[in-house]
Amino acid sequence: MSKQCCRKEVVTTDQAPKPIGPYSAAVKGGHFLFTAGQIGIDPQTGEIVHGGVEAETRQVMKNIRALLEAAGTSFERVVKTTIFLRDMNDFAKVNAIYGEFFPSEPPARSTVQVAGLPKGAAVEIEVVALLAEDDPCC
Repeated sequence: MSKQCCRKEVVTTDQAPKPIGPYSAAVKGGHFLFTAGQIGIDPQTGEIVHGGVEAETRQVMKNIRALLEAAGTSFERVVKTTIFLRDMNDFAKVNAIYGEFFPSEPPARSTVQVAGLPKGAAVEIEVVALLAEDDPCC
């Protein structure tokens, strides 16, 4: 592994919301991309999208796609996700939309209910993805 691969590299894009705290939205490390949990914030307005958990989930997945693309990878290379739900009763709705982004060979996943999420969000999702095969670290 080259020295370049031993460093962390912060990934940014205008197509995903800016972090709302002292963290990076996504970081490359070794052969992997790690995203921070993404909530349904519209990157243009900085606000949670309206329309309930379904609309929030779609926006979350769009935000994740933007980070994956900015890092030169894709949903096909995601190996692990974690879903945080404010209400486990929303599981079926979130799962249906989530499944649209992983039509085959879905990643490993954990789903947990939490007491609360930033900005009153209904759902938050984080992912770990392999970098693209043509990335210098692979």
